Amino acid sequence: MKVTALCLSVFIFAAISLLFGTTHIPISDAYAGVMGQGSPLSVMIMQELRLPRTLLALVIGAGLGASGAALQGYTRNPLAAPGILGFSACAAFGAVTALYFGYAAFVPFAALVSTILGAVFILILAGPRKGAATLILAGVGVGALATALTGLLMNFAPNPWALSEIVYWLMGSLKNAEMSGFLMCAPLTVLGLALLLLTGPDLKTLSLGEETAKTLGVSLPKVRGLMIAGVALCVGSGVAVAGAIGFIGLFIPHIMRLIFGSNPARLIPLSALGGAGFLVFADTLTRAVSGPGTPLYLGVLTSLIGVPFFLYLAVKESRI
Repeated sequence: MKVTALCLSVFIFAAISLLFGTTHIPISDAYAGVMGQGSPLSVMIMQELRLPRTLLALVIGAGLGASGAALQGYTRNPLAAPGILGFSACAAFGAVTALYFGYAAFVPFAALVSTILGAVFILILAGPRKGAATLILAGVGVGALATALTGLLMNFAPNPWALSEIVYWLMGSLKNAEMSGFLMCAPLTVLGLALLLLTGPDLKTLSLGEETAKTLGVSLPKVRGLMIAGVALCVGSGVAVAGAIGFIGLFIPHIMRLIFGSNPARLIPLSALGGAGFLVFADTLTRAVSGPGTPLYLGVLTSLIGVPFFLYLAVKESRI
């Protein structure tokens, strides 16, 4: 029943997202436009603006939610998230590098490549036989380096317009969503989700402790490799088309854990659903509260929601 309610919520949020916009389109015309029927105006708005935006929100949210659940399951740390372990920072550095040198068309490719290289670097620093704590330290270090390099590029931006373009991109947004972006992001995210789902049973065993998991036949290097690859694909592809959107991978798995329990094998797909629904809802909310010429960026909204949750978790953990 709970899973059915979650799926229904995601569907409702997606339907509302398709209906919401500055141009009023009746419900019948809106869904006819999605199918390529109806008036030319409704077809253009639905297929070129609203549908790509909704689909991208679903896919990116699913990737971020599942990534957070996998990272928290592997590290057994409730504060673990793609942004905190450096994946988002690596993707942002690659995208900002492309923007800095004037190759805006290569932003998705640069973000994805940078994320993969960052993931490889994290694996090398963590070592093949080290535990989750070493992985966290390596991720934080690589993320800090990527953030510093991003700041360096912003410091030497050739003109104010280039700097503003970088800053706005780092805020995260789906306002420029296109179907081509979805067609690039979706296959990579689906592949990443598949890799994360493969780690589910081993993450469940790993919750008993690393030594116990080893005695039960779990290969920690294999689990770590699959997880890092899956997170890199999900986060890199999402950041590549929407910019930096943080904290979804932190609090969505916690909410799902409170509702459905802590089994990582079950939590990963449920967090994917929860992340998809939340990001669609958040994107619709940004459109609702944005005024003419003063848009609220999606990454800003998710951070405003996520930071208090992060501080709550930090205080809660310090009292344990």
